[in-house]
Amino acid sequence: MNNKIKYLAIGLAAFAIGMGVNNFAMSDVPSNFRVAVVDVPQVVAASAQVQALKKEQQVKAEELIKYIEKARKDVAATTDEKKKKALEDKYNKELITKRNNIEKDYTTKLQNIDKSISNTITEKAKASNYNIVLTKGVVLYGGDDITAELIKAVK
Repeated sequence: MNNKIKYLAIGLAAFAIGMGVNNFAMSDVPSNFRVAVVDVPQVVAASAQVQALKKEQQVKAEELIKYIEKARKDVAATTDEKKKKALEDKYNKELITKRNNIEKDYTTKLQNIDKSISNTITEKAKASNYNIVLTKGVVLYGGDDITAELIKAVK
């Protein structure tokens, strides 16, 4: 019986200490502290800039395919082996240059879109007086979901 009282006392003490620590940890948080959550992939997918970039990349990929088909035809039409090899080398170098330029352009535009979306999120958060904005995937509970508002802003 005496052990039960000791365990009960220890349990109550641990509970009291835990509550005290919790209150101490939360004491620095202002009462008007606001948290927003955003489903970033959903905002990115809805972005007009991202959709335009996808269409642009599709057009460039089709142009690259046409270029490759033309190069194959030109190489196949050449009968002299030296000329054929020189033509293959020329087309390969041009293809690598074109592909690298497309990738560089895509990366630059994607970075600009990322900055634009991040700026939109920041502006919305500041305008609505949010102290912190988290991605929806890391929040289990709570926070104001501002995804729909951001989707409207990026369209």
